[in-house]
Amino acid sequence: MTHQPMLKDLPEEDRPRERMMHAGSEALSHTELLAILLRTGTKNESALLVAQRILNHIGSLHKLADMSYMELTEIKGIGTAKALQLLAGLELGRRMARSRMDEQAVIRRPQDAAHLVMESMRYYKREHFICLFLNSKNKVLAQETISIGTLDASLVHPREVFRAAIRHSSASVVCLHNHPSGDPTPSEEDIWITKRLMEAGELVGIEVLDHIVIGDQRYVSLKEQGHM
Repeated sequence: MTHQPMLKDLPEEDRPRERMMHAGSEALSHTELLAILLRTGTKNESALLVAQRILNHIGSLHKLADMSYMELTEIKGIGTAKALQLLAGLELGRRMARSRMDEQAVIRRPQDAAHLVMESMRYYKREHFICLFLNSKNKVLAQETISIGTLDASLVHPREVFRAAIRHSSASVVCLHNHPSGDPTPSEEDIWITKRLMEAGELVGIEVLDHIVIGDQRYVSLKEQGHM
């Protein structure tokens, strides 16, 4: 068996941790950052080689964000400890992406709402229907996932949206859902459910300010498109 180089065999300037200290995290490749999260390799492979094999196995960095504990531990070289380290790192990233809402963000335009959820929603493999519940000054009181659909569709009933809106004492609501394809172009179903939500909102006195479709680093506001 050919001996694979371990991290200790590499010149110091080529080791991920040392490179990160000297050049900053932005200079590191996906593989190097993943190797730092893994901390150690296996008996025969360095953390870099294990990290590269993970990325080769899943095909893209995007898919890593959606992997479960069971899926990670099926990869050779990933045991319980490494799987949990990766999942913890991914969850911290998601929480940081949502952290602006802890400052009670104000929704003044569709971009404000889209940017609150873009980093987490753009990686989902299934459609997630999410609502931002606002007070009378358009400050975000809460964010809630109302439904999770199949690979192709997410079905949501207005009563689920407004039950949650009433529970949060909302004055208004912004609805968002993702398209796993990455293309945020609204479908006929998206337009239809928007009209139903608006009608239900009028009945209960809670305005639906917008329905935003999230793609991969893109979004479409149905209000801006004239559907509301």
